[in-house]
Amino acid sequence: MPKITTFSGYFHEYQKSIVQPQKFWERIAETFHWKKRWTNVLDWNFEEPSVKWFVDGKLNITENIFERFLYTKGDQPAIIWEPNNPKEAYRVLTYRDLYEEVNRFSNALKSIAVVKGDRVVIYMPMVPEAAVAMLACARIGAIHSVVFAGFSSTSLADRIKDCKAKVVLTSDGNFRGAKTIPVKDVVDEALEKCPSVKSTVVLKRTNTEINMRVGRDMWWHDVIENESTECNAETMDSEDMLFILYTSGSTGKPKGVVHTTGGYMVYTKYSFENVFQYQQGDVYWCTADIGWITGHSYIIYGPLLAGATTLMFEGVPTFPHPGRFWEIVDKHQVNQFYTAPTAIRALQTHGIEPIAPFKLDSLKVLGTVGEPINEEAWHWYHDHIGKNRCPIVDTWWQTETGGILVSPIAGITPTKPSYATMPLPGIQPVILDNEGNELFGNSVEGNLCIKFPWPSMLRTTYGDHERCRQTYFSSFPGYYFTGDVVRRDEDGYYRILGRVDDVINVSGHRMGTAEVENAIDEHPLVIESAVVGYPHDIKGQGIFAFVIADMSQRSEESLIQEIRETVNRIIGPIAKPDKILVVPGLPKTRSGKIMRRILRKIASGDASNLGDTSTLLNPEVVEDIKKAAGV
Repeated sequence: MPKITTFSGYFHEYQKSIVQPQKFWERIAETFHWKKRWTNVLDWNFEEPSVKWFVDGKLNITENIFERFLYTKGDQPAIIWEPNNPKEAYRVLTYRDLYEEVNRFSNALKSIAVVKGDRVVIYMPMVPEAAVAMLACARIGAIHSVVFAGFSSTSLADRIKDCKAKVVLTSDGNFRGAKTIPVKDVVDEALEKCPSVKSTVVLKRTNTEINMRVGRDMWWHDVIENESTECNAETMDSEDMLFILYTSGSTGKPKGVVHTTGGYMVYTKYSFENVFQYQQGDVYWCTADIGWITGHSYIIYGPLLAGATTLMFEGVPTFPHPGRFWEIVDKHQVNQFYTAPTAIRALQTHGIEPIAPFKLDSLKVLGTVGEPINEEAWHWYHDHIGKNRCPIVDTWWQTETGGILVSPIAGITPTKPSYATMPLPGIQPVILDNEGNELFGNSVEGNLCIKFPWPSMLRTTYGDHERCRQTYFSSFPGYYFTGDVVRRDEDGYYRILGRVDDVINVSGHRMGTAEVENAIDEHPLVIESAVVGYPHDIKGQGIFAFVIADMSQRSEESLIQEIRETVNRIIGPIAKPDKILVVPGLPKTRSGKIMRRILRKIASGDASNLGDTSTLLNPEVVEDIKKAAGV
């Protein structure tokens, strides 16, 4: 596969990819193994929308990981797994080990009647079996939907019901730092509302005592016990679904983003190898969870398609000490390290003492994902972790894009703190004003859109194509609208400025305000709520909830605690508001719309310029909220 090695080479590749995009991607696709070649590289329109890459091509993505590499890389580590507790032994799975485990579990899935097209929900800890589960689904043509194992039973049930999953894969419990989390109990509660699920396979991880329902629940070790390590890969069409991954939107119900097989395969490998400048023999580590798109594209599929060694970490950065990340880097001689700005800022608060015992001399590339990294954290990361010699790739992309779209290429693109810099080859970004006019040249700011398809972009939202059209293709007809505001500076570099819709970026994870409000409103004493984001030193954005409530039965302190517990139960701990303010009313227009810009200002501690409030139905409530907030 052509790899970018110089800055002039980047411009050369980029130009080719824009002038003849189909020829550009065809050349890259030809480096993979296809059972049948495509008849047409691309059919598309952004009106329906309809996007099809490598039309009529037949393949299996796992053959491009296993059969392709077994003879040359069979004994090379595919996955290095580092457990939550460093006292437990780490595991190494070679490409041959992983191939056999995937085949064994593929046969186990078949034995419980999973067939091509069935949906399988994966709600598991960060263990190698989670990767095995994803790849086994792909091998037999089942569609996996990984749900982050920190989500509540209600959130899990919503996702299972939306995709009508047949099987759930889980564990008896998860280790996370000093905690043991009883995830099987969460699954049991969720399945009370999910008649589509016929079987549950449970991995023994924590040896927690759990309920096993006869006829539905079975142990992982039992289902694989007598299965063969040979399993022929199902022939898939390039546009067959590979997975569904749910993401929060500006309305309450999560969207099932659909990614298909051929284009996703081509783009994740290409972007992985180029952005991180991966060299054969390197050890690459992305600290994400597989419950998010980053884990899909840049722990599992991208690295394994490139024949890389990818590290999976079960734990958290501060357990059992705040130097754990750096201990792992030295222990496994990690070369590329990819994490979230939230983690960097959290570790920054511990100072540089936890770093001192570690050399970190194996590191060649540092990366960030999930949100733009602020300058202070960028310099701390560059100086203390990269020792002033490792380039930082500040990557911008989304669940919907499938892969990194705007990023420096490590060691090649000159970097600038807090800038994602330049688009990857094949990506054609444009900046539009609110009327849909393109803003040309540099030093402009507006709505970030993409005007031409790329192979790994979403195809639909599961079961609701109209929602896909409305969300991504209706605001600016003829373009994919990212929902982000961007600035292109005097050098042509892109800097992401934030969302235009009611979505908060909490620790790099998008959280719809409506979803959190719906959960808060479930509390019987809450009359109405409004949620906004506000600047947070560690998370980037925190969740600030303004709540109107019946205070006759509770103290404010106990009500706030109960609201947090309600959100935790309905969505999960990631959505718990950082700040909750009980207010007498909310600022509304005469049509009843909440004026969130006023609440955002107050939440950020800045009430100096709230703009014109005279058009509000209740302008006097603004002063009441300011007083309650102490601003």
